[in-house]
Amino acid sequence: MTAEQGQASNGAELFIRALENEGVKYIFGVPGEENLALLEALRGSSIQLVLNRHEQAAGFMAATYGRLTGQVGVCLSTLGPGATNLVTAAAYAQLGGMPMLMISGQKPIKSSKQGLFQILDVVDLMRPLTKYTRQISNANTIPAKIREAFRLASEERPGAVHLELPEDIAAEAPAPDTHIFSPSDARRPSASPKSLEMACDMLREARHPLIMIGAGANRKRVSQALIHLVNVIGIPFFTTQMGKGVVDERHPRYLGNAALSAGDFIHCAIDHADLVINVGHDVVEKPPFFMQPGGKKVIHVNFSGADVDPVYFPQHEVVGDIANSVEYMADHCGVCTNHDFSRFMEVKAAVDKHLGDRAESDSFPVIPQRIVHDVRRVMPEDGIIALDNGMYKLWFARNYPAYDNNTVLLDNALASMGAGLPSAMMASMLYPHLKVMAICGDGGFMMNSQELETAVRLELNLVVLIISDSAYGMIKWKQGQEGFADFGLDYRNPDFVQYAESYGAVGHRVTRTDELRPILERALSAGGVHLVEVPVDYSENRRVFDEELAQLTCPL
Repeated sequence: MTAEQGQASNGAELFIRALENEGVKYIFGVPGEENLALLEALRGSSIQLVLNRHEQAAGFMAATYGRLTGQVGVCLSTLGPGATNLVTAAAYAQLGGMPMLMISGQKPIKSSKQGLFQILDVVDLMRPLTKYTRQISNANTIPAKIREAFRLASEERPGAVHLELPEDIAAEAPAPDTHIFSPSDARRPSASPKSLEMACDMLREARHPLIMIGAGANRKRVSQALIHLVNVIGIPFFTTQMGKGVVDERHPRYLGNAALSAGDFIHCAIDHADLVINVGHDVVEKPPFFMQPGGKKVIHVNFSGADVDPVYFPQHEVVGDIANSVEYMADHCGVCTNHDFSRFMEVKAAVDKHLGDRAESDSFPVIPQRIVHDVRRVMPEDGIIALDNGMYKLWFARNYPAYDNNTVLLDNALASMGAGLPSAMMASMLYPHLKVMAICGDGGFMMNSQELETAVRLELNLVVLIISDSAYGMIKWKQGQEGFADFGLDYRNPDFVQYAESYGAVGHRVTRTDELRPILERALSAGGVHLVEVPVDYSENRRVFDEELAQLTCPL
């Protein structure tokens, strides 16, 4: 702590000053009595407290802040039930590679008169879900523990960290010589020249190479480097669900999205490839394809080495800053005259034709293809959609062309329901000049629907599209695939229009298919928080994914 900052009066004030020093702008959370000293220190700071209605939503917002900015998002809970409510968000950030710090309170640890009331070992609880979890037991150690937490949360692979601040340590006066540590300016190391040259050799020797783009590539510098590589070599590419938009999907070499693990059009191209250059994917995300012993070769290009899995065991690894690695390949691998991409372009033509099928269908309830089509028509190029988890996520991953990175926010790692609305809220807070839409199923929306109040209170500009089938639709589809009877997955919903209006939002209900697009346009242009309910016909799940793909992709 510098002389200009002065001596912090207690641990809580020192804690907040250390967070300010790390550049923290927001803390999302639900404080409790164990956080009151921290709350008082926060009151006089430059950090904005965003009061949520549930800790899980606070965690989702903090994780999404990390995802969109690359900086550590911060969330806050009290002890016991408040801390356990952060568990799902911890797993969401950890599996999704999103830098996030969770702060939880605790009863005094030196002297407490409340026995074991609300006491859980939260540090042990968080251990398997985080990169770092510690209880602070001395106010003098606060700056060091915060610096270490931020370092580990940010380092590749990014993830969740946790600090517990007990009441008595928050009230404790730190020693006069306690100082705050400056954030690190360390750069990511570059891959070795030998590994890069080996990758170039493999690319030159391949006849039918493909690029696969995953979540780790979803950074501006990597996007630019990949566009350069694709344009120089002419190599076709496809994406995982979380790699959508890294390269503009209107690019003539874009083949499609591997929303399914097998049996889709894109897998005809993958099966034909003799080399897949995997940029930024790891096994945390659901597999976009399955490797087989003796099959195609795979080059793993990522910030860290590959986690070997029965369906993923790359033959070569290029480990280091992804953008630098891809730029090297673009500049040094050269144009390869033996490459043959003709088969891939046949697949692309089949994909494009398939994705246009029934996109303008007027049937009602609205089929998923039409919902995706209309959303894409109303969203500007830089507009952001945040998807919750459900059957519609597959339809958007396959059918919705993304034009820029981080314009499609979805989770294919933990794949938790309830994340869509908080994620969209965070995007709207960060980018108030952009159009933002949360796309949720009725099931996922109701898991954090109380955050509508938070969105209205924060005066966000946000459209929430609820795709309604009064059931857990994806599980019903899987139930049918397994040959089981339809059982146990249907429920009733509230009147969503009245529900929205009770929070001060504006509610809309689509009663004809041709109403969907104009309602969305009006809601996006009006500003404020709008909820739009559209009934969906999910019979297309079986027709397309179970029947049509099997017939159309096999001849390819």
